[in-house]
Amino acid sequence: MHAVKSVMQNNDILRRLRFAFSLNDTKMMETFAIGTLEVSRETLSNWLKKDEDPDFVGLYDIELAAFLNGFIIKNRGKKDDETPKPEKSLNNNLILRKLKIALNLKDDDILSILLLADFKFSRHELSALFRNPNQDQYRVCKDQILRNFLMGLQLKYRTNNDNQASANSTKN
Repeated sequence: MHAVKSVMQNNDILRRLRFAFSLNDTKMMETFAIGTLEVSRETLSNWLKKDEDPDFVGLYDIELAAFLNGFIIKNRGKKDDETPKPEKSLNNNLILRKLKIALNLKDDDILSILLLADFKFSRHELSALFRNPNQDQYRVCKDQILRNFLMGLQLKYRTNNDNQASANSTKN
């Protein structure tokens, strides 16, 4: 019997980020490359397929970490002119932290994004997600929290992208 992983499926996270930020294949492959992972269009396509598709390929933690690191660098620039090595193991807390950094979000921003998805969460609960795992106040970021955060990102950013696209098309 295989151990069940307590993190949302990496492929699902990648699909949701692609949709929320309207990332085409080229932008996604560039983001992976910035995070030090060269990815072919075919590999990317297989990662983005639905689980039932016979060509579906699972995305490993280290591959998602490379994408998230690339997303951080793309949005914020390199820290100390260094590209971080992708982590071999991810959890929801780390994924949430990387998205927080990439999007330059403050706690209030995260709470309002969660509210967009009708998910009420307190400042205290949120701070527990970003604590050191060795602290008593540390809490595991459950799939439900990450899923609602990704939905909130989609509602916030996808709506803005769609509105800009329709506004641009009416100008022409």
